[in-house]
Amino acid sequence: MLKDILPPGWPVPRGYSNGMLGQGRILCVGGQIGWNAEGQFAQGFVAQCRQALANILAVVQAAGGGAEHIARLTWYVTDMAEYRASLAELGPAYRAVMGKHFPAMALVQVVALVEPEAKVEIEATAVLP
Repeated sequence: MLKDILPPGWPVPRGYSNGMLGQGRILCVGGQIGWNAEGQFAQGFVAQCRQALANILAVVQAAGGGAEHIARLTWYVTDMAEYRASLAELGPAYRAVMGKHFPAMALVQVVALVEPEAKVEIEATAVLP
């Protein structure tokens, strides 16, 4: 359903895709943060990332899709140094939710998020059959 796009001669990216091509219904998932359905935050950066991804997947599943239908993720983090320092732990946490599906991604540092305890917010675009 989704196809990775890699321009000729470009190196294969690690952990993301340069582009994803798909056909179907588009689902735009609003920014999800690292809290559960009761509004309780996961403790720590990696745990919040995992919870935010799980929240995205829950929305996609509610629309009839799965992780494989997610075409794009945009990550907003409040501390880029914390993100970089967490990469070894972040990979397994990501794969626990998303498997080995790596959509097009962007990552930016922001000054703050609307919820003071939030360390990360992730939004997604999915293409559903």
